[in-house]
Amino acid sequence: MAKDNKTNAMRMLEKLNIPYTPHTYECENFVDGVQIAELLGEDCAMTFKTLVTVARSGKYYVFCLPVDKEMDLKKCARAVGEKALTPVHVKDILAVTGYIRGGCSPIGMKKPYRTVIHESAETLERIIVSGGRLGLQLELLPADLIGACSGEYADITAE
Repeated sequence: MAKDNKTNAMRMLEKLNIPYTPHTYECENFVDGVQIAELLGEDCAMTFKTLVTVARSGKYYVFCLPVDKEMDLKKCARAVGEKALTPVHVKDILAVTGYIRGGCSPIGMKKPYRTVIHESAETLERIIVSGGRLGLQLELLPADLIGACSGEYADITAE
């Protein structure tokens, strides 16, 4: 892939010597993660979406969970020691993360935010997350994702 086609996520993984496999798909506008998993022929259980929240304290938190699951804001707040969290509004995603909606990767954000990955990732052989732009997903080892974003595992999904 040409240097100018690399995203911050790809550059960070390369800087950390973390191997990854890029997966591309045709996409001009945002589509949901389930559609992306289907386009790639991948299982929703290994394809994770990245959601960003803000606490009353003003701190931002990043959560990664399977694309077919919903975030439980109470569980997420408990996981990071906050009383309550609110999803960051779509119009603010770029300013907070450096990524656009549908291309928000937990790796290589503008600033390092505390990142929590759903505990199911710990049992997976590989995980797929956004590569930092629409039409790009990155496949890597869950442990490498944890290392790349200084993440931690927790139960953060609604039942």
